Amino acid sequence: MDLGINLRFDHQLLAVEAEHHVHCMLELTAPPAPTTTSRKPLHLALVIDRSGSMNGRKLATAIECAVYLARRLSPTDHLAVITYDDDVSLEWPMSPVGPSTTQLEQVLRSITPGGMTNLSGGWLKGVEQLRGIPGGSGPKKVLLLSDGLANVGISDTASLVQMAHGAEEEGVGTTTIGFGEGFDEDLMTGMADAGSGTAHFAATPEEAPAIFAKEFEGLASIVAQNLSVELRPSDEVKVLGVLNDYPQVPVLGGIQLQLGDAYGEERRRIVFELFVPRLAELGVATVAQVVVRYVSMGAQIVAHELTVPVTVNLVAADEAAASGADHEVTEEVVILKAARAQTEARDRATAGDIDGARGLLRDAAKQLRTAAPTSPRADELDRQADEMEEHLGLLEAGSFDPMTSKKMRYQSRERQQRRGERGPS
Repeated sequence: MDLGINLRFDHQLLAVEAEHHVHCMLELTAPPAPTTTSRKPLHLALVIDRSGSMNGRKLATAIECAVYLARRLSPTDHLAVITYDDDVSLEWPMSPVGPSTTQLEQVLRSITPGGMTNLSGGWLKGVEQLRGIPGGSGPKKVLLLSDGLANVGISDTASLVQMAHGAEEEGVGTTTIGFGEGFDEDLMTGMADAGSGTAHFAATPEEAPAIFAKEFEGLASIVAQNLSVELRPSDEVKVLGVLNDYPQVPVLGGIQLQLGDAYGEERRRIVFELFVPRLAELGVATVAQVVVRYVSMGAQIVAHELTVPVTVNLVAADEAAASGADHEVTEEVVILKAARAQTEARDRATAGDIDGARGLLRDAAKQLRTAAPTSPRADELDRQADEMEEHLGLLEAGSFDPMTSKKMRYQSRERQQRRGERGPS
């Protein structure tokens, strides 16, 4: 089944012979997920940090989450378990889960804390376990857990991100789960982006079980992989920017956004801004093309490519002025711009520009509050404004710390990617 594709502008009617900056929202809706019995087997390498800083509640929670995952996999799903501190240990080689997980659970509960953090070694062992699985056998993903900084083996962020990208090109994805306040959020989100996966943040051990449940629900309902969107503007039309936080690469005639996996009935919204120059003729004009590519994961593995024209309707100036805006698009623009402002505020605060960070958060919260009273999504807008004002208060109190930085990074990222959202707002 094909993805559903819908394109909407904040203003569909544009005045002829005038320049315009317009926002276009591309909405992708995935088909229903296959049943448990008909889906392709999952192939997962669970890579667990057992360094000394994980001692106690964090490691105990990670182990219980691993047990939860093992119990919910189907007998035909494959799982490997790797742990790392200074050294890397293959605790459970890649194999079908089978009808019983008793022995696997015993292995998991025998894991004990160790020393340093050889994150690269653990991740590489996970990739090694997945590389030998033939393509088309089902999704292949490393689930990487860590609470600390990579300080043994390869520790350079750019190198690790590039390695995750290389593995993804071989069909092995990466999802990351960061615990507490000691890990490098830029590394963990960068590896997830490069690996077409998801980046999760568990501020406390108590938040981890819900993350594992959400991740398993997504993995078990994958309907498409390698989902990408290309934006190709027509001559003289320019793409001014994309408001979402997806990896972007330049391609001939435009840019490509890499969206990773798509889950059953999941909806993704991508908002981009176009500059449309003066066009002299009335009527419908094509200003760009959107090319959507993905590989479907049904009974057969099929590559899809769909090309959709992006058109506007050029009318007389008075008719354009009388036409109303698409409020669902304009609200999405407000939400995404506020999320982008939060990311920039976090970056400024990290660089020491606290005043600049406060100004961005204050302005973004104001825009959200202004839009909320007349919006059917008022609760969502107000919650986002509450988060902005909470971070603003911490900055004003001089309390910008690693935990605040992580919350700002992951909250803004979640809104700019909107993974797992289903149905109408």
